[in-house]
Amino acid sequence: MVKRAGSRLAVISVVPAAVFLTLGLSGPALADEGKAYQIDLAQLNDSGSRGTVMLSLKGKLLTVRIESEGMVPGQPSAQHLHGSTKGHDFHCPDASDDTNGDGILNNTEATVDYGDINISLTTSGDTKATSGLAVDRMPVADKQGKVSYQRTITVGQDVVDHIKDLHVVQHGIDRNDNDKYDFDGAGKSELDPKLPQEATAPTNCGEVKGAAVGSIPVGAIETGGGDSATDAAVPLATTAAAAVLAYVAMAGAMTLARKRATVAPGRTKTEDGAA
Repeated sequence: MVKRAGSRLAVISVVPAAVFLTLGLSGPALADEGKAYQIDLAQLNDSGSRGTVMLSLKGKLLTVRIESEGMVPGQPSAQHLHGSTKGHDFHCPDASDDTNGDGILNNTEATVDYGDINISLTTSGDTKATSGLAVDRMPVADKQGKVSYQRTITVGQDVVDHIKDLHVVQHGIDRNDNDKYDFDGAGKSELDPKLPQEATAPTNCGEVKGAAVGSIPVGAIETGGGDSATDAAVPLATTAAAAVLAYVAMAGAMTLARKRATVAPGRTKTEDGAA
């Protein structure tokens, strides 16, 4: 009886391992999967711009993918990860932040809400905050006003720890609808008088929302503002923990069953004579 019970226990005890293999949640797999977050870009300054961003983090390698539309055709779009890696709470601004009442939300006014530049999303070279106005290294919108961007960069541990406190902002508006940045549309930039305000004013913004790994959208840009999205992320570690708890419960039940099978009521020895 003991051998049979032990055999049944051995067969059942391999089930959790099979579950882990099926779900791909073994220890090494968990470390390799990384995390991914989705951002829905919503327009600022009545720009009509919108887009989707995916941030994929694996160790200290951050891959940023952006698909946006409604940008100024043929013009560079400065873009950044704004926010704080020190626990401060920043968020996307709205029209009420236009404190001087000129009808344009400039970058200085918006920075109060979305924070300073943390990473400049350039196409080449460094990604430091000081490259925030390196328009010669920023992506250029095509003739339809669409921007496609992808780059993998190495980030610090502070970014890894606070990735969900950061958000993406793209810049560049066309106030006078002539398909270019010029001084006639909104005057000089408060950041650099050599640049038009149209070139540096924010055109959209999106806050990081939780997204499960593997949920990177395929095909057309997802529509709708960032406000409607919800944090639907379920960390892989949580799922793995559930499987471990199930295993522990199962193992405990099998141990109890084995004891009942090997020690009959009123007897001190098992049926095969062992103490």
